[in-house]
Amino acid sequence: MTDRLTMQDPRNQYPKPPFPEQPQPVPGIAGEMDPRADHGETSYKGSRKLVGRKALITGGDSGIGRAAAIAYAREGADVAISYLKSEEGDAREVIDLIEAEGRKAVALPGDITDENWCRKLVEEAVSALGGLDILVINAGRQQFREDISKVTSEDFDKTLKTNLYAMHWITQAAVDHLPAGASVITTASVQGYDPSAILLDYATTKAGIVAYTKALAAQLIKKGIRANVVAPGPFWTVLQSSGGQPQEKVTKFGEQSKFGRPGQPVEIAPIYVLLASQEASYITGEVYGVTGGAGIA
Repeated sequence: MTDRLTMQDPRNQYPKPPFPEQPQPVPGIAGEMDPRADHGETSYKGSRKLVGRKALITGGDSGIGRAAAIAYAREGADVAISYLKSEEGDAREVIDLIEAEGRKAVALPGDITDENWCRKLVEEAVSALGGLDILVINAGRQQFREDISKVTSEDFDKTLKTNLYAMHWITQAAVDHLPAGASVITTASVQGYDPSAILLDYATTKAGIVAYTKALAAQLIKKGIRANVVAPGPFWTVLQSSGGQPQEKVTKFGEQSKFGRPGQPVEIAPIYVLLASQEASYITGEVYGVTGGAGIA
């Protein structure tokens, strides 16, 4: 395998569609993706940018959250990950990768649509890590619906609770533990700016994440805490094959990008590292789009 940091044509650096159909039940298992996603398991190289930091990442078992967790550990941070109990297999792999770097790893299985659990997981992370100075809100729900008539109240409620309410509950519980110099990073999407017709509720939450984080940044900078947003485009994660897209779109996923392929989670991890690090000391209230050339506006 070519070192991902070796100069090469980025259009051909990772697999391109067509991909096989690969339906999975929600929330999906990263290990069953075809082709396997690159979360940085062997490809991410750290440079000690986060030595001594303590991070909590929601949705840290797979996809972008997994890539951030691996990167943070290799940059020197201790990491707690939250995930659903059904994702234990993926989560165990991440825990092992964090510990292989000699860092503390904390597993926090539970359902973030439960307010009580959101507040408890922050307390457990703080207790286990001995503090908290990086908070990454990444876990999300995406289930396509072809028509507004198919978006049930149950759908809408679960998507908003997963993507918006949980962000609020977790952040609210975490703020009192964050020292000056800490960083909050939320995960929105290009969908917040250029929504797909089949993702009404998901796109709505992603636009909300941007607004919430910008308002939060204005509050928290008064305490010396920064808050920023990462807005991905098409990334090859299990979110897509487990109901996030119709299977006919999964087979062509990322084809429409200027690269002709989806991004791999490891390709966005450096943005999460930058925003968590002291190198981003003058960055707050910003939205970082990583969209494969689509841009955000």
